[in-house]
Amino acid sequence: MARESALTLLYEAESKGITPAAVVAAQVIPVEEVVRVLVLGVMEYQPRIDASITDHSTGWTIERMPVLDRNILRLATFELMHRQEVPTAVILDEAVELAKRFSTDDSGRFVNGVLSAIAADTR
Repeated sequence: MARESALTLLYEAESKGITPAAVVAAQVIPVEEVVRVLVLGVMEYQPRIDASITDHSTGWTIERMPVLDRNILRLATFELMHRQEVPTAVILDEAVELAKRFSTDDSGRFVNGVLSAIAADTR
């Protein structure tokens, strides 16, 4: 649930052209701490996260990716890099499930491929 909430907030921020921190601050109901950590972590490390995604997604620029795929990849890449206590398999499985549920028919395979490559280099 936390990853889904974080994805929603990241998507909202990108859609509105505002920072994820502004979206978190604008919530009427306070955001759970784990969601806050995920969203603000993606925001803080986004240049490094985007560079890693770009390096591991052969033939795709980050701008060409569907917005949901891009934000799922950002969220999972942040976790791979900065949440060592979370098992790699959990991060990848949850990201793939989010992609299958909310994005295109091919998104699950795409997200899995990119994240598997990032995980191999990161962990």
